[in-house]
Parts: sequence; structure tokens; C-alpha cells
Amino acid sequence: MMRPLGVVGVLGRRGWAGGRRCERRLWAVCGAARHGDVPSQPARQRIAAAAEGGLPGLVGSWRLKHKQRGGGGGGGRRNDKDDISHLFIPVPVKARQDEINVGEEMAGPLKREDILRVLNRFYTNETSRNYLYQQTFISFRKFCLESESLPVDLHIIISDIIQGAGHIHDIYPTFLKHAQKTFPHLICMDDLYKISDLSNPPNWYTEARALNRKIIFHAGPTNSGKTYHAMERFLTAESGIYCGPLKLLANEVFNKSNTRGTPCDLVTGEERRNGNTDGQAARHLACTVEMASVTTAFEVAVIDEIQMVRDPTRGWAWTRALLGLNAKEIHVCGEASTIGLVHEVAMAAGEEVEVRRYKRLTELTVEDYALQTLDNVQPGDCIVCFSKRDIHYVTREIERRGHEVAVIYGGEWLTVAKPTPVHQLASRPTSFMTPNNPCNINWHIDAIGMGLNLSIRRIIFYSLIRPTINDKGEMEMETISVSSALQIGGRAGRYGTQWEHGYVTSMKPEDHPTLCRLLSHVPDDIEQAGLHPTADQIELFAYHLPSYTLSNLIDVFVNLCTVDSSLYFMCLMDDFKFLADLIQHIPLTLRSRYVLCCSPINKKMPFVCAMFLKFTRQLSQNEPATLDWLCHQVKWPFSTPATLLDLVHLEEVYDVFDLYLWLSYRFPDMFPEGELVRDLQRELDGLIQDGVTHIVRLLRNSDARTSTTAAETEDTFIMDQRKKSSSRANPTLPLTSSEDMHREAATPHKGKFPGQYRKKSLTRGNLTERLLAQGLLSPKMLAELQREWKQQGAEEGEDQDSIRPRRNKPGKR
Repeated sequence: MMRPLGVVGVLGRRGWAGGRRCERRLWAVCGAARHGDVPSQPARQRIAAAAEGGLPGLVGSWRLKHKQRGGGGGGGRRNDKDDISHLFIPVPVKARQDEINVGEEMAGPLKREDILRVLNRFYTNETSRNYLYQQTFISFRKFCLESESLPVDLHIIISDIIQGAGHIHDIYPTFLKHAQKTFPHLICMDDLYKISDLSNPPNWYTEARALNRKIIFHAGPTNSGKTYHAMERFLTAESGIYCGPLKLLANEVFNKSNTRGTPCDLVTGEERRNGNTDGQAARHLACTVEMASVTTAFEVAVIDEIQMVRDPTRGWAWTRALLGLNAKEIHVCGEASTIGLVHEVAMAAGEEVEVRRYKRLTELTVEDYALQTLDNVQPGDCIVCFSKRDIHYVTREIERRGHEVAVIYGGEWLTVAKPTPVHQLASRPTSFMTPNNPCNINWHIDAIGMGLNLSIRRIIFYSLIRPTINDKGEMEMETISVSSALQIGGRAGRYGTQWEHGYVTSMKPEDHPTLCRLLSHVPDDIEQAGLHPTADQIELFAYHLPSYTLSNLIDVFVNLCTVDSSLYFMCLMDDFKFLADLIQHIPLTLRSRYVLCCSPINKKMPFVCAMFLKFTRQLSQNEPATLDWLCHQVKWPFSTPATLLDLVHLEEVYDVFDLYLWLSYRFPDMFPEGELVRDLQRELDGLIQDGVTHIVRLLRNSDARTSTTAAETEDTFIMDQRKKSSSRANPTLPLTSSEDMHREAATPHKGKFPGQYRKKSLTRGNLTERLLAQGLLSPKMLAELQREWKQQGAEEGEDQDSIRPRRNKPGKR
């Protein structure tokens, strides 16, 4: 093919050679020859096809190559789409503002309408236009039209095309150079794939690989003594580390070790405590699994509840501990369903596994009937609920029957109503776990399902339906798994207590057959362990993609990563990305941003998220978050909660204090008053204790008045979150701010029929609607409360007007 003789031909080969250098990579992809000045016609057609279908054709070819090497897919699920171009964000290219237009002096001026006409021909000449091509063309067109002077070679090429001396395809070299500026990943895809190669995790931990580690798997059901035997080796070793899933379990090991004369330190996300009175570090350490050090050398390491390695959000921490702990002996405790996976992982690391199996030490019986009514509750019973709403209802009903109740809910946060406050439970857990404790225990799944042991006679499943996270990170309601049923039910009948014979049943008769079926099965084998990108890997990504946000870097990493899917999966990072998007507008270093996004925050708590934003701003502005500043932000001090919403808000403040303590160990200069905040948290715990103790009174007051302790937060964020949740729960529900709530409560309602309004506000007032929408109150609970109020009013000889708005004062509450 002869090149048309235009201005480029007159200038010689300088401009065309520059284009050739840009085209070489694309020619190689398309199979074009590199030795000639001009590719052959078939090769030229392949170049055009690659440019039109694939600027991502570059990405697709690399993707295919790495899939053939065993990569592809991440995030806990396989990505069946070869085109990952939608993950990449175009980088703006600034228009040229040169005063001297060399191209105009050489080829004459160009009109913008002529440039636009040529570019439109270039665009419409292609039959297949995907995301990368479209975004590059939009950027290229904007660059050409807004630039005061075009690059010399581009100016001359467009001039040739206008004069009929050039072909529309001559724009490709310049277009591809612009594409590399718009999408910088096109020139560094190989580097990105290498950085995100997670196919051989054992090689990440060189210190552990240098040891000839001995792995001992203690396999057995609950109450079989498997953890006891591992802990005995831990206590007799010269040095050791215990890694557990809960702060309470780490606390229990901390207290047990120090009581038996083995100095042991405690390390959790929010707390550090020394076992030695002189403050020196002990040779033994009890920690939550995420806080385990893979660089400190120990003689013995204990990894508890190893089946958590499959957890979609936290599984990476167990994988990291199993592969990376720098200890001569690794004692792994958990379900037998994990034995095969541990064998495979250890084999990949060149290590052997010794399996020790245990049988249950006490008898466990599935009762032949359901409990049916809370009148049948007895001392030593544990009622397992899967929502706060059920916990509130069950607690109120049991207390109404004259029983003492201990309430534990939340994965890490707990409230105990009689006999032990939270901070005392954290420091002295054994005082709550005494065999003679007469309380009935109402408990949330995340505590009992992860190994927390108490003295329990009977486990009662209030429901078998629980919220779970699927592979796509979406919340679903489904029946609990066989593993969960066995883990929870098996907590009844603890060895060495007054209730060694355990019993299990359900609350509802319709759930009983399902429960029996679950408890009769064996858990499926666990086949994959979780992985998680490190801060170093994300920083390397950011080096190649400097204009990308942290959330987008995570998306690209997860979709490009190469994972051995026969052994591993990529953990879900939705919460991490939520926090990354939340603070993206705040200037921070990438490392600080990464650490902040690892904060233990429930994104469903708007107040906690708003305080997280304020903490981040303080850090960004290099201003320490002092105790006075914190008290001002949360509106300290508080009084005893008067309504259920007040109690919920105090729980959120408690989580804010937890967040401050967590940050105080990562940024000690910016969050310097951790010990004072811990004292404040203990005082707050007493208020929450009082509120939970009188939860029936709170439920009664909640329909009569509004919250009085809700602190001001970041209004825009809070209202957006409330609008989203409220509109999903009830599209017709009126949306009000806290100020509107107080104004409504204080303003008399005028109307022609005040009696009708009073009836509506008593049965379904605004607060009641909000509680129903938030899941804190069910229609069944509301009906029970109304019946109870009427009954109590009759017994006390009070008129019904004592709990209803008086008729001579319509609208007031």
C-alpha cells in the first residue's frame, strides 16, 4: 500500500516514525510486521480492528494470557466477563495552551468545524465501539477542540485529511498515544498483574517458611476439650500467642494465663494490657486474630475457631495466621470440616499436619418438643436471637415473668443486664461464667457462634432464619447452616459445670423438624480460605495509577488478581470501599487512608459514620482529637435513657468511643487521650446497663415521647442515610429530622377532630412508625405493649388518660 503524498511526505519520515513507535505495541498484538515502514493491508485492518474493539483488546489479550496461567476472577466469586475495561477511570488530559502554533505555520490554520468533521468521520468509521474506545474518543475530541494549538504531527495529519492527501486511519498513532494518557493502565498491565498475583500466599511469609513448623490440628465438636489441650501447651511453653475471634475470648485467655502464673499480655483492636506489673512485655500474648504479629517469634501459637477461615469478610485473618505465624508449633482448633483445607494449605507451604480428634465430653439431647411459650423458660436457658428486635421482645417478656436476664448482642459489643456490667465482664469474664449463675441468657449469634463459653443448660433457637452475606456482598435472609446450628446448639451442657447434660430445642413448633435435621447432619468440608490485599500491594497499584481513588484501586485489584481458586477466595471488601468513598474528599496519604478504611465500623450506624468523618478531618488537619473535643461532639454528659431510641443512641456513642480507642493505637499523636476515653466509656456503660435493665419502661416511653439525647451529627449524611433506609422500609413514611421530631412533640396539633388524631397517634404515631421501619419494633410487640399498658393501668387503678393524651389538651403528649 502506497502512502499518500501529503505534508508528512514532504517533511520526510519524522512524523510517521513517531507514529510507528506508538503503533509497535498494537502491531505486535495484531501480528503485524515490525520491519517495514508501512504494515501490509491485512495487518493494517487488524490494527484498525484492535483499535476499534479493543483499546481493550490490549487488556483482553493480557487477560486471556493470565487466565491461561491460572489467574482470573477475585472477590470471592469468579468473574466470567473477559472485558474489565469498565473498572478503569479515564484520566483528564489538559488541553494545550501554547502561544506559538508550529503546525499552523507549517500547514496552515484549521477551523474547529473542520477538525470536528474529521474526528466524527474517524469515530463513525469504526463498527465496534466499546467503553475504552468511547471514553478515549470523548477525551481526544475535547482535547483537539479546546487546545489553542494541536501537536504538530496531529495538526499536519488532520490538514492532510482535509485536503484529501491523507487517510482517516492516519490519526490512529496519535489517538493511541492519547489513549495511553487517558488510560495509563494500558502501558502497565503486566506490572499490575504481577502486583495482584495472589496465587502463592505461603511465599509472602519468609520468616515462617524459614522454620520447620509443626502444625497440630485439634478437631472436634463443641465441649470436646480441643481448645483446652491446645491451651495447656500454650501455658507451659516458654513463649506463646493465642489468636481468637472475639475480644471476650482473648480476655478469657489473658485472665486465665495470669491467674495460673503465666504472665500474658492482651492486644485487641481497642485495648492493650500488660501481664507484668512492671509494664514490661510478657512472653505470652492473647489477641484477636487480626492483631496477630507474623514477625515476632514464639514457641507455640494457638489459632482458635479455624473454621472462620471461610468467613467472607474476616477469613483472611485466619489464613494469614495459619501461613504466617512465626512459631515452632502451630495448634489449630476447630471443626473437622477444615482438616482437608489445612492439609492442602500446609502442603503448599511444605509443612505437615498432625490431626488429633476429640469426642464431646458431655451428653447433648435434642428435645422432642419446641418451647412454644416463654412461660416454659427455666434457669440456665439460653435463647438465641438473630435480631435486636427479637432480643428486646424476649428480654421484656422474660423479665415480666419475674426472671433475671443477661443480654449479650453484637459481634463485639455487649450489654449485660444483671448481674455484671460490661466493663467488669471484660476484665473479669469468669465472674459472669460461674456455674451457679441463675440468669436466663438472651444472646446474639455472633458471640455464641464464635466460641464464647458460658454455663448453659439449654439452648433455645428463637428463630432459624438469620441475615447472611452472599458471594456478591448482598444481605439475604436464609436458614442457618449446619455448622452454625452445631456450633450454637453445642454450647449447652458445658463440662465441669452444674449443667453437664445439655439440651437443644426451638421456640416455634414449625422450626423443630428443621432444627433436628440440621443437628443430625455433618458440616460440609471447607474448601477455600480467604485472602485480602495488603497496604503495600495497594500502594504499588497507586504508583502505576496515581489518579485513581482508593475504592477504585480496590476494584481493579480484586478483578485483576490471580487467585488459586482451588484453595483461596478473595474476601468481600464492601465495607472497606464504603469508608473509602466516604472520606475520599478529605486529603490524606494513601497509607493513612488505607488504615482508616480498616476501622471496625458498622456502616448502618449513621452517627458512628458521621463521627468517623470528623475523626478523619481532625487527622487530615493535623489537629489532635482531645477529650474535650470528643465530649463536645457527642454532647457528653448523658442521662439515663428514657426511650428505646435514647438507648440505641448510647450504644452508638459507645461504638464511637471504641473507634477512638482503635484509632489511638494507630495514630497515637492525633488521638492521645485513650485512657481517659476508656474511663468515659466505663461510665457510659453504666448508663446503658441501667437502660437495658429497664428495657420494658423504655419501650413504654418510646411511644409517648421522642429521644432527648440524640446528638447533632453531619446533617446531610444522616438524612441521606435515613431517607434511604426509611423509603426502602416504608415508601409512604414521612421523613423528619430530629429537630422536626422535637418541634412536633412540642407543638399542639390543631384540628377539628382532636379525638381522631389522638387515637391515631397512640396506635401508630410517628415514633412508632420509625421504630417499625427500623426493625426495632414489630406489630406483634406493639400489640403486646398496648395490652400490657392497659393491664397495668387497670391494676394500678389509673385512668386510661394517664398513658394517652388528655382530651382537654389535644395534641400534647
